[in-house]
Amino acid sequence: MNRFSRRYFYYPGCSLEGTAREYDISTRALMAALGAELIDIPDWNCCGASAAASESELLSLALPALNLAKAGAFATTAGTGAAAKAKTGAPADILTPCSACYLNLKRAEIETARNPSLRARVNTVLAEAGLQYNKGGPRTRHLLDILSRDIGPDRLSEVVRRPLSGLRVAPYYGCQCLRPYAVFDDPEIPATMTPLLLAAGADVFPWSMAARCCGAAHMNTDPEVGIALITDILSAARGADLLVTVCPMCQINLEAYQKKASHRAGEDLSITVLYLPQLLGLAAGLDEAAVSLGDNLAVEKAFMDRVSAAI
Repeated sequence: MNRFSRRYFYYPGCSLEGTAREYDISTRALMAALGAELIDIPDWNCCGASAAASESELLSLALPALNLAKAGAFATTAGTGAAAKAKTGAPADILTPCSACYLNLKRAEIETARNPSLRARVNTVLAEAGLQYNKGGPRTRHLLDILSRDIGPDRLSEVVRRPLSGLRVAPYYGCQCLRPYAVFDDPEIPATMTPLLLAAGADVFPWSMAARCCGAAHMNTDPEVGIALITDILSAARGADLLVTVCPMCQINLEAYQKKASHRAGEDLSITVLYLPQLLGLAAGLDEAAVSLGDNLAVEKAFMDRVSAAI
């Protein structure tokens, strides 16, 4: 019996409709398997990513706040808020898988709540779209927060159909879901993935690089620094069967630059890199297509052989 039932507003963000579509597909599939309902925010817009802040602080807050306002307005007019409140005891939260989107939406939520005059300035911009953001509306939450605190390892273990027995998994968190807002995990020694991976039957690879920066956009602005950071992470993962991430930027850096990192290190650093919901989805019995495994750039044959053998 499916005992978990909860509704969330869903904000995928731009990357999940492009280069990180496998993150979107696997998130939707895993949450459905767990019994959660995702309600897309109507007409959601770009959160500003990393570019808006360099142009305008107000713009960098107004763009994510616009999404918060859209979710709040939809909850009121469609009755979604009342339905969610009846089920959870609180208004619906916004689930976002992308760590950059999470950071931007969370920043808009927290900073406008702290500063009424700033909220008024943001609402002056939102008024052009006939919207306003009210303090106390739907909360922004990262996918990992919801998986670890709302669903938890006990519920996850109930849907596991293909235990990840013997797989040594290195959990990689990156920066933006942990800093500067330490909402659901320790930014220095994060641990929220560990119970989930154990519930799926995997072995958690012991390492100290889980929260180390992958270089982010340095791969474009200062590639030497970026490659050095990635090389350190991949070198530390030697001995693991795969890495799992919860951030599109981390994912692309750790996938796409393995050859350059291997050249720098003077050894083969190739390793499978999956998004967390892809791996948990496989453990839940979803097939390769359901978690969009074919869209990943770095999936080793040895890993695929183990997946195929377990089906």
